[in-house]
Amino acid sequence: MFETLLFLEYCSNIKFLIGRMLFVIRKYYICITNAATRMNVKILFFILTALLIAPFKKAFAQDPVFTQFYANPLYLNPAMAGSNLCPRFSMNYRNQWPSLSANFITQSFSYDQKFRAINGGVGIIAMHDQQGQNTIQTSSLGLIYSYHLKVNRNFTMMFGGQANFVMKFLDWDKLTFGDMIDPRRGFIYQTGDVPRGGRKGFLDMSVGVVGFTKRFYFGLAAHHLNTPNESLIIGTSRLPMRFTGHAGAEIPLGKKSQYGNKVSISPNVIFRYQQGFMEMNIGTYIKYDMFTFGTWFRSKDAFILLFGLQFNKFKVGYSYDVTVSKLTNQSGGSHEISMGIFLKCNDRKLSYRTISCPSF
Repeated sequence: MFETLLFLEYCSNIKFLIGRMLFVIRKYYICITNAATRMNVKILFFILTALLIAPFKKAFAQDPVFTQFYANPLYLNPAMAGSNLCPRFSMNYRNQWPSLSANFITQSFSYDQKFRAINGGVGIIAMHDQQGQNTIQTSSLGLIYSYHLKVNRNFTMMFGGQANFVMKFLDWDKLTFGDMIDPRRGFIYQTGDVPRGGRKGFLDMSVGVVGFTKRFYFGLAAHHLNTPNESLIIGTSRLPMRFTGHAGAEIPLGKKSQYGNKVSISPNVIFRYQQGFMEMNIGTYIKYDMFTFGTWFRSKDAFILLFGLQFNKFKVGYSYDVTVSKLTNQSGGSHEISMGIFLKCNDRKLSYRTISCPSF
């Protein structure tokens, strides 16, 4: 992820900061003995390295990513609202790069249900994202409606729309600037930079479509349609649109049990694009009765292992991202936990097929 680049937006003089960091790293890093100061320099060096990858004065960022896509269906695609028919609660927690002090922690909670009276599903999703030890925090609350269309006996489509209200916060006290650096002793001075802004609220719109048969499903989603201004300081910083395509199938290999097919495999592919950033995820789920195992590969980033357990109306899943990029094991990978609760409802009155996508 490249969210760290956003920190550069809050530095009043980027050229000065880069030159100062290069000077300190080249000449005086070996003289710094304080462990905390060494860590600050390492963080700044990581930011500088990331900056050199992108064009100067332009930062590329991406939205938070959840490894267990289908355990957070409303975040993946708003058209998924009501796809389970009965009331569904989903909770997700992700800790990315825990070995770094500037890690990313994202939490999500959602509820959705099918309503026959409106021929569709309604959902609500809340999310909170923390970046760089709470230097930047993002909270959002969204409402979703998905219209369900039974095209024929074998094919169904769902069309969803989402309206999000987003609040972003910046803690100026946790930012570091070039004029705070002493060549030998590190960050010891007060900055002359004056805080400006630090809080931003905006409306964010998204749409999606999903089509499925008994065994096959696909979907397309477009988030941030209105490209809202998310700048936390003076100026404009448009949130670029994010496009997602996903598809998969469920292949039964055994007789059914109370949890679905006794044994089944589910190959899947997910593609994401956001202002030049592209990501491909390819993986397979293997389900045996109440147990689910999964392996994924995220292009040029991580190899993923997943385990899930579902019984009665409750499910829980855990996944670990093994980093294979240049960060290697220094990042600590990524941990993600998902939980879901499925409440009972009158299935006969709904008389509608459900999508056979994975639960994790």
